[in-house]
Amino acid sequence: MSHGLKYLFIVQGEGRGHLTQAMALEKLLQENGHQVVGMLVGKSQARHLPEFFVKGVSAPVRQFDSVNFQPSAENRTVNMLKSVVYNVEKFPQYFKSVMFLKDAIRASGADVVVNFYELLTGITYLNFKIDIPNVSIGHQYLFNHSGFRLGDSGIQGTEGLTIFTRMTSIGARKKLALSFRAMEDDAEKRIRVVPPVLRESVLGTVPTRGKYIHGYMLNAGFSEDIMKWHSVHPEVELRFFWDRWTEPAVKKVDDTLTFYLLDDREFLKQMSGCMAYASTAGFESVCEAMYLGKPILMVPSHIEQKCNAFDAVRNGAGISSGFFDLSALLSFAENFKADASFPDWARSARRMILGELVEL
Repeated sequence: MSHGLKYLFIVQGEGRGHLTQAMALEKLLQENGHQVVGMLVGKSQARHLPEFFVKGVSAPVRQFDSVNFQPSAENRTVNMLKSVVYNVEKFPQYFKSVMFLKDAIRASGADVVVNFYELLTGITYLNFKIDIPNVSIGHQYLFNHSGFRLGDSGIQGTEGLTIFTRMTSIGARKKLALSFRAMEDDAEKRIRVVPPVLRESVLGTVPTRGKYIHGYMLNAGFSEDIMKWHSVHPEVELRFFWDRWTEPAVKKVDDTLTFYLLDDREFLKQMSGCMAYASTAGFESVCEAMYLGKPILMVPSHIEQKCNAFDAVRNGAGISSGFFDLSALLSFAENFKADASFPDWARSARRMILGELVEL
């Protein structure tokens, strides 16, 4: 390509999905003659930036304080009241972050800003005149699509989520809505429907069917569910990933229960060989499980994940529950048939998304 473009990524640091999407897109742009000049990642006291991300990207990474969900006392679900109070108290710090983003964007020399669902990006574009075009990307933009019919889900609080999602994309020339399936674009809302962004390591993985359940918990408090089920079913091997950073990288409880700190290579290795997958319904890992043909149990810990689960269940990918009901997952897995069309849809992401990012 004769003339490469320069991109600046701004990434919400909550969970692993936005981070792995950023990793995949950086590699895609580089392979096609473009450059990512920087990664600006939102942070909080409750989260560590995973080592797999820091080592897996080539652009310089800088962090800033950002809005984040606060877990309940049990470190399981999100406490919305606690989250609102916490973030209001932190507002002066977020104002500093907005100023940091404004200065960083202007000084970056980027041709395009790619925003991975970071709220403060929208606030920055709202308050300052920034000439660099902004593209927002995430599954959440599908919730604003007129054809998605989020109201059919029966989930409480979706109005607030759709407002929050609009705020993240203030100033965006277009919104790339990552979807489990092909849908028409919503031109009126500038929403383009595109496949999920899976990394090359996922696309190149050949799955096998082992005899263990693989899992991921955004909040480590869910481990009580796992321990309780395991005490009744010690014959079923469980390999779960969590964010309890005070524990060793691998915590072997006994012969059939192991907890792992989040490590992307190990996570994919365990995903590829499992018989079923249980998670807190993060979009990225659900897509990986669908690509590898694994039956899924989703245990949403906040409203975004409830919407993810609603969409995935509607597509036949799995079941949803209020707790880690692994018995229900094993029952579902007995008659599960993977969606044969999803891998082709996912593999078309590179061509479609590259076109959207270049053709501004």
